Amino acid sequence: MTTLSSSSELSATETRSGLPNTAPNTGPLWTASHERRAQSHLMKFAVLNGFNADVDYATLHHWSVTQIGPFWSAFWDYAGIIGDKGQVIIEHEGEMERAQFFPDAHLNWAENMLKRRDRSTAIIFRDEQGRERSYSFETLAQLVSRLQQALQAAGIVAGDRIAGYLPNLPETLISAMACASLGAVWCSASPDFGAQGVVDRFGQIEPKIMITVDGYFYGGKTIDIRPKIKEILPQLPSVERVIMIPFVDEALDEALDKALDKALDKSGVIDDISGAQSIHDFMAPYAAQDPIFRRVPFNHPLFIMFSSGTTGIPKCIVHGHGGTLLQHMKEHQLQCDIKPNDRVFYFTTCGWMMWNWQISALASGACVLLYDGSPFYPDPYALWDYTDRHEVTLFGTGAKYIDALKAEGCCVKNHFKLEHLKTITSTGSPLVHESFEYVYDTIKSDVHLASISGGTDIVSCFVIGNVFDPVWRGEIQGAGLGYAIDVYDDTGAPAPVSQAGEMVCTRPFPSMPIYFWNDEGRARYHKAYFDRFENVWCHGDWIERTHHGGFIIMGRSDATLNPGGVRIGTAEIYRQVENIPEVAESLAVGQLWENDERVILFVRLKNGITLDEDLKMRIKQKIRTGASPRHVPAKIIAVADIPRTKSNKIVELAVKEIIHNRPVRNIHSLANPESLELYKDLAELKLA
Repeated sequence: MTTLSSSSELSATETRSGLPNTAPNTGPLWTASHERRAQSHLMKFAVLNGFNADVDYATLHHWSVTQIGPFWSAFWDYAGIIGDKGQVIIEHEGEMERAQFFPDAHLNWAENMLKRRDRSTAIIFRDEQGRERSYSFETLAQLVSRLQQALQAAGIVAGDRIAGYLPNLPETLISAMACASLGAVWCSASPDFGAQGVVDRFGQIEPKIMITVDGYFYGGKTIDIRPKIKEILPQLPSVERVIMIPFVDEALDEALDKALDKALDKSGVIDDISGAQSIHDFMAPYAAQDPIFRRVPFNHPLFIMFSSGTTGIPKCIVHGHGGTLLQHMKEHQLQCDIKPNDRVFYFTTCGWMMWNWQISALASGACVLLYDGSPFYPDPYALWDYTDRHEVTLFGTGAKYIDALKAEGCCVKNHFKLEHLKTITSTGSPLVHESFEYVYDTIKSDVHLASISGGTDIVSCFVIGNVFDPVWRGEIQGAGLGYAIDVYDDTGAPAPVSQAGEMVCTRPFPSMPIYFWNDEGRARYHKAYFDRFENVWCHGDWIERTHHGGFIIMGRSDATLNPGGVRIGTAEIYRQVENIPEVAESLAVGQLWENDERVILFVRLKNGITLDEDLKMRIKQKIRTGASPRHVPAKIIAVADIPRTKSNKIVELAVKEIIHNRPVRNIHSLANPESLELYKDLAELKLA
């Protein structure tokens, strides 16, 4: 079975897919038909706002970033946002950090998700065991209503936090909507996170309720997470109630109740809980009725997203109801052309922002398809069987999944017709040139392939696709409407076409985080985005503009790791390695390898210690269980010294530059610059 980091040696005449290599395509790979362009949301929106039918995307984009207020006001009306828009569209437009969109508006994200109440299908779910469930819009509203009433009875009010330690289940989506309907704040983590990773996230925001599961399936295995739950709960003293979704066993047993009850009592802090309660029992007393929605200000907190934890425990990035809703609906309708009754699938976990992005498709009247498990179980075609069977119109995934299909030599079109599939989106890491051709050659020739990129920080996409422009090999089509994207060199000047630089955004946008949790004075917020260039958002992506007006992303310009397209932080690795007695200190970086990035861990050992295979295995096991399997390094290498600044901070980026044979900037800030010599031309980094 292939994993998303698999690789193999290739002959000069083969691609990683095992298919014949072809010369690069000199023309566009895809162009929308006249009919598709004419019937698109983008065309309808353009014409309604005074543009003629032959308008190009560049013209619309220019309008959207130079007439910010009129653009966002027009889209609010076009999307049919439920709520009071107010009279003011934007305040402090010229001061990016202070800018406020729709300061008088009141709305609720969940109310807009549930504006459909008919019997059309709203949710389809499949797990890797092949079990499926579906829910209509009518049933979805009823379930949200019942859970909403139960949460109210449990004392949840606006501003309270509810944490989900959950797989990608219908109950997860329902829980998020019930939470948001009351003005409470939702946050989630995937169940493959280790106990410490969960505590590092949820512990900062002090949730009142935690919703979780007994376990999950992956790669044909059943993973019981109840031992982790027992370890986590005593470290979350704010949790007053634990709601359990029976997923693996389908029913909770008495032993689980007793074990959790004992764990909670042992903490000495939580003494008013009788133990975990099944979500079915939690909702049982409440009959379905029309859901209620607390309309909140535009910037009332909706989601708390977690940064990757590069420089410490993860930052808690807070996104609001209005900005999240507007951006997601804009991207769904104007960029991805999602229409009522379309079927939207994204292969994601609840720990990735693409989960939040996908479920918002309900606001556009689309059906969302959820999947939990390995994309390669029971075979590499598992997701495509799901896609074909349920007539998916938009298929979203990480770039590394496409690479893995190619490595397996999968030819999807030989097995499935995919007649309804209109759009494939790829994100998480750059989609390499060869993978563009692979999609058109082996999946579907007439499909809009949109490489997209943004992130947790903006819960949306800075650069994305559109149906007006052609798709060029290896390129993201352009900036999203409303995003004034530029490429800056080190001096803060716009870089010329084809010269790589920092990706920046020069004008405000609605889905800027409303704040970081526990960031008094907004110092961490400023440092994260506005410290590099005055009044300009610096995102940390290394990018270049192409001659076609598109973009190519080279990777992160900071020290964040990105193996398999999943951003993770070095600090979470260090927290585990520091507990290994033989290790004095460590440094982790990402190395570009086989169209991916692999994690390399350098360790400085205590005197007299040798890095043997046993020690390597213990380090990997500690990281796997304490953080997650994604954090486990591909290689562990012993070094005599680790570079650091004069203020004693280790310098990951300098090492990353050295191992890629790139110059190191600001070498004078290092206390021990000679240590960089230890990382040059390492033979071990040239081997698989």
